[in-house]
Amino acid sequence: MLKSKLFLGLLCVVLFILNIIVGSVWIPVQDLIEILFSPAEDQMVWQNIVVNYRLPRAIAAVAAGASLSLSGLFMQTFFRNPLAGPFVLGISSGASLGVAVVVLGGTFFSLVGWSFGSDISLTFGAILGSFLVFLVVIYFSTKVADYTSLLIIGLMFSSATGALVSVMQFFSNPEDIQSYLLWTFGDLGSVTMSELRLLLPILILGWIGSVFLIKPLNIYLIGNTYAKNAGLNLELSKYAMITVTALLAGAITAYCGPIAFIGLAGPHIARMILDTADHRQLIPYAGILGAVVLLICDLVSRLPGLPQSLPLNAITSLLGGPLVIWLIVKKKNLQNSF
Repeated sequence: MLKSKLFLGLLCVVLFILNIIVGSVWIPVQDLIEILFSPAEDQMVWQNIVVNYRLPRAIAAVAAGASLSLSGLFMQTFFRNPLAGPFVLGISSGASLGVAVVVLGGTFFSLVGWSFGSDISLTFGAILGSFLVFLVVIYFSTKVADYTSLLIIGLMFSSATGALVSVMQFFSNPEDIQSYLLWTFGDLGSVTMSELRLLLPILILGWIGSVFLIKPLNIYLIGNTYAKNAGLNLELSKYAMITVTALLAGAITAYCGPIAFIGLAGPHIARMILDTADHRQLIPYAGILGAVVLLICDLVSRLPGLPQSLPLNAITSLLGGPLVIWLIVKKKNLQNSF
């Protein structure tokens, strides 16, 4: 177990370095430290590429992969449902609606006689949309007793926001629709170093909260009745899990777009490799595994020779789908993990 974790950590470091040196311009790995801290005059172009583009992108890949995998793990345990993911509560849909209002809202609202400023950043729109949906989910979580109802409410919110976005697209011009679609592909390259200074403290807060969820998550697996008898405060634990998930998934969606697959598949891969449901082992393993998978996918999306970066969501599904299918067939019964 320890060897596999060390191997996974080393693999993450190697992939992180590869993400910095590989691209349309090859950066010599032996000169990387010098390029970062004291570049020669003929290395200034390399430093600009590394510091302003590739380093923030690699950091974003690690942060996003770990956060989405962890939030997916929490939701799968919380609902005891292998199909649950980080966006099952509608957080991603809220972010999508916020971005749609920013990108598509000018044309749409002008039709009904409203003025709308289109200079709001996509990130602000996504954060606001995620936060509003989070508040709605918290409100409804106080009104329903069972988690299946909360899951259905989240799915209904996703459908409703998707319908609103479709109506806005219908009335928008092609250029705005294309801008919105590009955001939905997921993009790590749009994250700047200054944005990371805002994003990382939010994610670190969520990661710290994950540590305090280990015991409640393990108790959740034995059922609500046993959890109550074990002294677990179900209401407080429910709010804590929803809040940490919204913090991690909402922040990543706001800054990187709705990255698919990682949050759903990362926890399953971790469970199958470790063959355990103990969250003391699953949480660190799922986090590192999510970072590794996203680093690989981002690396493939911008391999040398490609005219431009491929859509990240397409790569995550194309590479990860067959792997998960193989692991599921090998495991035979996925529901036993819950």
